[in-house]
Order: sequence, then structure tokens, then C-alpha cells
Amino acid sequence: PLLAKRRDVFRSYEDFPGPPTHWLFGHVLEFKQDGTDFDTLMAWTKQYPYAFPLWFGPFFCVLNIHHPDYVKTILASTGPKDDVSYRFILSWIGEGLLVSSGQKWFRHRRLLTPGFHYDVLKPYVKLMSDSTKTMLDKWGSYANSNESFELFQHVSLMTLDSILKCAFSYNSNCQTESGTNVYIKAVYELSDLINLRLRTFPYHSDLIFYLSPHGYRYRKAIKVAQSHTEEVIKKRKEALKEEKELDRIQAKKNLDFLNILLLARDEKQQGLSDEDIRAEVDTFMFEGHDTTASGISFILYSLACHPEHQKICRDEIMQVLDGKDTMDWEDLSKIPYTTMCIKESLRIYPPVPGMSRKITKPITFCDGRTLPEGLLLMFLGKNVSKRSPHAFVPFSAGPRNCIGQNFAMNEMKVVIALTLKKYHLIEDPNWKPKIIPRLVLRSLNGIHIKIKPVDPQV
Repeated sequence: PLLAKRRDVFRSYEDFPGPPTHWLFGHVLEFKQDGTDFDTLMAWTKQYPYAFPLWFGPFFCVLNIHHPDYVKTILASTGPKDDVSYRFILSWIGEGLLVSSGQKWFRHRRLLTPGFHYDVLKPYVKLMSDSTKTMLDKWGSYANSNESFELFQHVSLMTLDSILKCAFSYNSNCQTESGTNVYIKAVYELSDLINLRLRTFPYHSDLIFYLSPHGYRYRKAIKVAQSHTEEVIKKRKEALKEEKELDRIQAKKNLDFLNILLLARDEKQQGLSDEDIRAEVDTFMFEGHDTTASGISFILYSLACHPEHQKICRDEIMQVLDGKDTMDWEDLSKIPYTTMCIKESLRIYPPVPGMSRKITKPITFCDGRTLPEGLLLMFLGKNVSKRSPHAFVPFSAGPRNCIGQNFAMNEMKVVIALTLKKYHLIEDPNWKPKIIPRLVLRSLNGIHIKIKPVDPQV
């Protein structure tokens, strides 16, 4: 039956030529995991317009889409995420908004949407400013040393600090504690292991993966990540038992994402189960810090590489802040050039390098080529076309777009503005990022820059 399945998949993709494939490994050996994989994919996108098949082993294939008209066709549907790569995340973040489908996804999306209303997002701007200032103060020692330093670790701690303060009203001191943060380390480990599992065909079997040393490491990392989120939920539930706290929340004085999760009710007055709440908290804890950390790190790197654009951004920011050292909600819409630079960096270095869907009914694309139901599609976040709105989809698009995109954009604006106010960012030519597409875009050798203080008189 496996050979018949392989034959059927081959037949389904016969209209889509692609790079030569190895009969056993497919295209896996083409990905060297050395920082050149994105370049390999981009070279194939030039060679095979619109889409091409990618084989991971002898039986598992996805159609890799990279044209906005194709992307539009897929994203317009409410089709489920693919049931292979997203299945590997399930044991970690459960059936939260990222992974769930059908009525469950629809119900959760509706219940969670109030958590991202601008009235809820507004007070977060000050909290984001506070987290950013903690990070920038820590950078003081680098500013006078003329030595480059690695950004991603600092930015990850800062975005974790921010999501904990904003969405969960939880003060963690994670930026000032010494040693490596165990939750962030677990997230890195999980991200790497999920990617390894996808690339290693035998690991697609739950049993083989479970029995492997990688499966053991995966379960250990999950325990760490989930105990972190359980602690956050437990503390909040205890606080909610105090009636005063409940009255304050219902008066909308302290409405954060976690309160909305715990108090959400549908039209039948049914709330979310404990399992559902944990899945959403796991999802947002990961999605809300790791993606923005990637985005911010690469934006700061890009600005270091383009001092002329950095200067225009800084001038714009100085004018808007007018001596303040904190961003306000009203300032976010007054930095259009900085916003363009943020978006351009997201285009070149997409924090989520790819998305995937399973098609549930036959589909016909704009050029007449068709696909039967049941196939898996993946599309690159990175795109070269500048015209179609579906050429640039850092937060996805259509009904399943990113619910937290305004939160993320606000955070990126706050961090970039306050960083440029305080420091000049300088490229270190000895350190070029070696980019690897994981669940989130990373660099094998980290992201390094130099900084020096901005003279307030200039």
C-alpha cells in the first residue's frame, strides 16, 4: 500500500516539475543545515515558477508554493493546517488556535478575539517600553567596548518578559536573573527537535520517535515548557478566587489575555476547559515571544547593515518622542518610515519562514493546474514580488491570519524606537547570520552587532 500511495502522490504532482529527487531521501540531503538552506529554496523558486514538490523521504511530499496568486487561493479558504508537521507540535502546545480546526477553532477564535481589542492592547505599550528599557540598560557595557555581542538571547528574554507582563500580568524578572532561562532553552530545543522530526522520515512514526534518544529529549523539554505555563495559570486562578480581584476584572480595569481566557463564555454560557486554556496559554507563550524575538533581532541587524535608513528612522523617532524615554499608544502611528523598515525586514527575514495547509477539496489554481483533495501545501513567508497583497504575508492572511499581529507590530515599533533613541547600531562584517528555517527563523551562529551610545546633543 505504501508503494501505491507513493504512486498516487507522484501522479497528483505530475503537473508540477521540481528539483531532482533521491528515491529514498527525497530532497532531505539537499538541506545541509549550514545556513544555506534558504538560498537553496530561493534558487528553486526562480527555477520552478509558482510551485514545486518537496519530498521528505520516499512517501511524504508537500507542494511548496511561492507565488502570491497561488497563496491567495489557499489562504482564502478556512482549510485546516496540515496534519503532519502541525501534528508534531500538538503534544507541546495542544489544540490551541495555531493547530485546531473546524468548529473548535472557530469557537476559540471568537472567544479570544476580545483579548486583542485595542482597549486591551493600549496599556501594554507602557509595559513593552519597561521591558525594552531593562534590556537596553543591560547593553550599557557593550556600548563602550567596541565589541560585537549576540542579540537573539537578549531579545528573547525581553519578549518573554513582555508577553508575561502584558498577556499574563506576571512579573518574572527573567531579564535580570543570572544563568540561562530554562523555558527559553526548552523552546529552542523543541523547535529544533520538531524540525529534525519532520526531516527524518522514520521519526514520522510516533513509536520510533518515542523510543529514540531525540524523543526522550523532546518529552523532557515539553515537561519544562508546560510546567512554566502551568505555574502562570495556577497563580492567576488563585488570584481570581479573591472576590476583589474578580470585581476589578469585571470592571475592565485589569483585562489581560489570561483573564479573558479564564472568564470567556459562549452563547450557551460554556467556558473553555482547563485543557483548552492550557493549550492556548502554551500557544501564546511560545508564539508571543519567539516570533517577535526573531523579527526584532533581524530588524536591528538590518538597520545596523543600512546606516542611512537607520538615521532616517532615528530622526523620525527623536521628533516623535520629543525628549520622552517611553513610547505612548499615540506615538505608534507617527513613525511611518520606521514602520516601513520593520516591514521590509519582515519580508527579507520572515519570523515564520513557512506555513502549511491540507486541502480538503480539489483545487484549481489561476494558471489552470489542479490538485486533488488530501494533499499538503507549504508556502514560503519570503517572497520577491512587490505588488500583490499576498506577496507579503508575515502574519498570514485570510480567516486564519495571526490573531496577535497588532500586539506584535506594536512591540516591534516600541523596541526599535527606544533602541534607536539610545544606541547607534553598527554592523560587524565578521559575523554574518547563517539563517536556518525552523518553526521560527533563526541563525546558526547567532545575530551579532556592535552598538555605541547616541549623543543626546546631536
